[in-house]
Amino acid sequence: MSTQTAAEHELAILIVDALNLEAVDPAHIDPQAPLFGSDLGLDSIDALEIALAVSKRYGMQLRSDHPDNQRIFGSLHALSEHIERERTA
Repeated sequence: MSTQTAAEHELAILIVDALNLEAVDPAHIDPQAPLFGSDLGLDSIDALEIALAVSKRYGMQLRSDHPDNQRIFGSLHALSEHIERERTA
């Protein structure tokens, strides 16, 4: 398992809290592992919840029609990188 950066850890906590994943320790989410179709058991409804939580926390929109959503939501690392890029743009 890869080590989380501070930004990835903050995002992991946000995801666990937003989705009420009480059995998941945010520190144990592998930043390189797929968010969907993995041990987390996330689905498309969870993606909407994550997008809403990110919007509230970081003040940016994750649009459902974005052509790169599969890549953006591919892993904790990819989502964290996207948020950082958008926040500094």
